[in-house]
Amino acid sequence: MGQKTHPFGFRVGITEAHKSRWFAPKALFGELLVEDYRIRKYVDKRLNRTPPFAAVSDILIERTREELTIIIRTARPGQVVGPKGQDVEKLTADLQALTGRKVVIRIVEIKNPEIDAVLLGEAIAEQLKKRSNFRRQIKQRCESAMQNGAKGIRILISGRLGGAEMSRRFDTRLGSIPLSTLQANVDYAYVPSHTTYGTIGVKVWVYTGMYSDSDEDQTQSSAAGGRARARGRH
Repeated sequence: MGQKTHPFGFRVGITEAHKSRWFAPKALFGELLVEDYRIRKYVDKRLNRTPPFAAVSDILIERTREELTIIIRTARPGQVVGPKGQDVEKLTADLQALTGRKVVIRIVEIKNPEIDAVLLGEAIAEQLKKRSNFRRQIKQRCESAMQNGAKGIRILISGRLGGAEMSRRFDTRLGSIPLSTLQANVDYAYVPSHTTYGTIGVKVWVYTGMYSDSDEDQTQSSAAGGRARARGRH
């Protein structure tokens, strides 16, 4: 049996902050958890699956008694905001209708989309649907990520590659990916690509260097779980 663990789940609460940042009594917990899932699904469908295709990689949710804050990490903030902020206002209104709470949306721009695992996975999945050469696609993405500051990248695709009768896997690695090192910042994503001849799974690991206390992210906050404990090196 493979002893593998999710790179993000492995680091939550140690070097990574939670993606849902709130505290609730037992009676409300399940309800709020399902609401978080619905919000993420709705935002993803609205911004990633239909035009304007805003390249959203992460959706963070914070709650206080009065309001619900949704932090959207995107490579194309202009597409989320829309002309004169119309799109973001409409999205806020729709989410308020969905949840019945006051919603505030914050948009954080991804400065370097070339080394974001989710965006890389989505781009490869999209190309696989168009039946382009998967070997060339993966090679290009890996090289581009390394040129844009990644210290290591691994891309694994599995399924009926190239429409072959039998499913197989294709794996490419460049640089190093220290999966067991908690201090290492490893971004991971799994994106399924639904092609005409079946589903192909795309997994991406990107190693961007060690966490340091100086890397204060814009998505960090003072909310519960919004800030991970920094691990000092002993």
